[in-house]
Amino acid sequence: MGTDLALLRLLQLVSPGLPIGMYSYSQGLERAVDDGWVSNATEAGEWIGGLIDSCMACIDLPILARLYDGWEHNAEERIIYWSQILIACRETAELRAEDRQTGQALARLLDALALTKMQPWIRHPEATLATVFSFAAVNWGITQRETLIGYLWSWLENQVLCAVKLVPLGQVAGQRLLMDLAGKIPVLVDEALSRADADIGGSAFGLALASSRHEMQYSRLFRS
Repeated sequence: MGTDLALLRLLQLVSPGLPIGMYSYSQGLERAVDDGWVSNATEAGEWIGGLIDSCMACIDLPILARLYDGWEHNAEERIIYWSQILIACRETAELRAEDRQTGQALARLLDALALTKMQPWIRHPEATLATVFSFAAVNWGITQRETLIGYLWSWLENQVLCAVKLVPLGQVAGQRLLMDLAGKIPVLVDEALSRADADIGGSAFGLALASSRHEMQYSRLFRS
């Protein structure tokens, strides 16, 4: 019964219907499409897959694991430290704002769902989505590995939905992308869980360039 409930809570956390505004962020993909870097399903897969390998697998996932440990052991200094590291890894103002805004939005939601420990994080300068997501996972009994799997799946699904709207892609092409890229998730999660602190870090120049150019894009649908 407890395992089933934890799974249901994870599904709730990763749902596109979670009211934290993830649908309004493309993480540079809108600019990449506008500049002609991504114009079909193959290029969308290469773009999203590249971000998984260069950023999510070597930054977000291992930091998420450390934030999970921090909440599990009630280690506030560790939580703040890794939240700061994650924000420092965001290379543009848009990406930093996205992380804080979605993290604070999730904190507001959790506070409304009676997880009142999140109240200080509603306006916390170090709030990130990973920080608050990991808190919810610990409190809802979701295992660390499943937390990482769910977090990366949620990010991937949002990126594919953005590609479907922007490129544009057909719904079937979008599902093929999900099938292909999701196959990488279990191995990447296991690697992230074994990654040493000194090995955390990475960069995708294309993402930084697209995101910084998106800040000046004349007409846009997304906030990043």
